[in-house]
Amino acid sequence: MDKLQITGGNRLNGEVNISGAKNAALPNLCASLLSADPITLHNVPDLNDIGTTLRLLGRMGVKSARDGDGQLTLDASQVDSLEAPYELVKTMRASILVLGPLLSRFGEARVSLPGGCAIGQRPVDQHIKGLEAMGADIRIEHGFVVAKAKRLKGASIRTDMVTVTGTENLMMAATLAEGRTTLENAAREPEIVDLAELLNKMGARIQGQGGDRITIDGVERLHGASHQVVADRIEAGTFLCAVGAAGGDIMLRRAAPHTMGAIIDKLQEAGLSIECGDDWIRGSMNKRPQATGFRTREYPGFPTDMQAQLMALNAIADGTAVIVENIFENRYMHVQELVRMGALIDIDGHTAVVTGVPQLSGATVMATDLRASASLVIAGLAAFGQTTVERIYHLDRGYERMEEKLRGIGADVQRLRREAA
Repeated sequence: MDKLQITGGNRLNGEVNISGAKNAALPNLCASLLSADPITLHNVPDLNDIGTTLRLLGRMGVKSARDGDGQLTLDASQVDSLEAPYELVKTMRASILVLGPLLSRFGEARVSLPGGCAIGQRPVDQHIKGLEAMGADIRIEHGFVVAKAKRLKGASIRTDMVTVTGTENLMMAATLAEGRTTLENAAREPEIVDLAELLNKMGARIQGQGGDRITIDGVERLHGASHQVVADRIEAGTFLCAVGAAGGDIMLRRAAPHTMGAIIDKLQEAGLSIECGDDWIRGSMNKRPQATGFRTREYPGFPTDMQAQLMALNAIADGTAVIVENIFENRYMHVQELVRMGALIDIDGHTAVVTGVPQLSGATVMATDLRASASLVIAGLAAFGQTTVERIYHLDRGYERMEEKLRGIGADVQRLRREAA
């Protein structure tokens, strides 16, 4: 397996182009199943999860063509399979997002229960509850969700919890349903808004995205469209944490600061100097960070996907920070790896108490999930000596050419390729 080798101590200076958001691109790809006309997406990141989704859609008969600059065209006019098999779904929980579009356009679907990062339970029961309210007959058979419906019908749906993929799946399913669907307790993430914008360009009638009540008036068919994927707020936040830990002055281009309010607020509390324009963020740091506590919440609160990165920054901060993880029950697996580098972190249930130390020391550490791997890279940039991050296939799921972008702003980072067997 590939590894990253990081020699810490270099300040970060220069510009970084932020990629399109993985968590927006994935549902956008699945939305192509809703139309027989081509869908063209711009700013699609080149990530392992994107490749997995394209293979999954290709297995169903969706044709895709990518150019060299983030443009991707999908054609679902020749779909000949309504099954998402286990071997493709098991590595990525977002694969469940084909369920709603397949059921809505074709009247049936057979989708394996998903896998993904081992950071906690991510049940699909809310997806099933919503689709059943819209008239679908759904069974779980041999590890598959098997769904049928002559035509979905609009319904009022209130999920028991705020669920991003649940909101996305039900919103896509409702676009071709008969009548009006109302989603109560809907997720408010920018990626939801981005998907709704794409669907409306395709002819859907969606209102309320970005709030906790979304209404969808079903239409007979959707047509083709062209859409630019929103910038990745988590990638941008990760690079800001990196400059906060290592020091320096960086400019993030093609960013979306309007989606990052809670992240920017906390990083400013930690001592970063941050300036923003419509599509750029400048972050600079010339001192030791200040300890900054936080609680993860659904958007617009502080995102769970930034918890590990800000914990790494707190590990070298002045003072003690209390962190509470409210979204996933198993998202502190990076803690033992940070401790190997000299961090002082105590865990009690959902709460982590981080006592900052003046400096971490390089070590060999192992990535356990996508955002945990980013936190170890940040720690390595700030540490004394050399850090080797193993199992970075997790990193490649969500960060496009991260080591190249870091080298471009002065970091000493090398990818060690695995040897051929």
